[in-house]
Amino acid sequence: MITRDLDAFLALARDTAPDFGPGTARAAFLVAPDGFAHAVESASDNRYMAAAAAFEPGLAMQQHRALHAALSRQLPTVCFAGDAGTPDAVFPNNVFASARADARSGGAFAPRLVIGRMRHPVRRREAARQDIRGWFREVAGYAELDLSTQPHACELTGALVIDRARGLGYCGLSERCDAAGAALMHEAFGLRATLAFDLAPGEYHANVVLAVLAGRAVLACPEGFAVPAVAQAIARLYPHAALLSAAERDAFAGNAIALAPGTVSMSATAACALRPGTRRMLEAAGFATCQVDLSAIEAAGGSLRCCVAEVF
Repeated sequence: MITRDLDAFLALARDTAPDFGPGTARAAFLVAPDGFAHAVESASDNRYMAAAAAFEPGLAMQQHRALHAALSRQLPTVCFAGDAGTPDAVFPNNVFASARADARSGGAFAPRLVIGRMRHPVRRREAARQDIRGWFREVAGYAELDLSTQPHACELTGALVIDRARGLGYCGLSERCDAAGAALMHEAFGLRATLAFDLAPGEYHANVVLAVLAGRAVLACPEGFAVPAVAQAIARLYPHAALLSAAERDAFAGNAIALAPGTVSMSATAACALRPGTRRMLEAAGFATCQVDLSAIEAAGGSLRCCVAEVF
């Protein structure tokens, strides 16, 4: 089911067991910030992006190496080279994602690499990378589902926040993902149910205002939703939840990820902005916090979660 009807979605989601698949990834990959620079096209609808003068490529590379090291201590993490022709490639989760359907989910497809359709031409170049496609095909043995050549924007796990344990999707509609793109992603990931909702004006991706952590906790900023009650309703589905303030959102606290069952990873900026109640919720949910200084990378309008493409 994919729907904009909140009540219909909640009726299904409340009774959905966490038996769809693992709540956290088995590996991850990054793309190095080679050629890291201000992308004019991306800046046109990303209010979090800094001015060109604020970009520090050398510092971004240093911080990205520290991120790679930190994540490698949690799960196998590989890093592909960047490209000066793709200045936003440091955020590969918008372009590449993976799906795995097992017997518990009722799915019938082999592990697959999903390739998204980006709104801006500067980012569509990333989808053509043969090294990433080849690694999944030849090394990991994944099938390929290419959505990059169809006309509907669907920026994968930037627009679509997935509860992998329950097979539930939360898709924020904006210029970066339209309703048809949401439907394509729902099918591509083989989800049980997806709730589509409008993001608030000025928001570009759902994963800046919403994070589902290992299927048992949620961070949500109501101000990032066109209808704040949607964020509140999503939060009530989980045993542990925190509603983020606008200040926490602006510091990228919503752009967090659980790559291991007991750890939530976020940038140092995000971790410093957490209110005491948010910290207590994460502790009660059993999460230790891994924080990495990504201040230079955050100039490009994304943070830690945006840097991580999960491998399921």
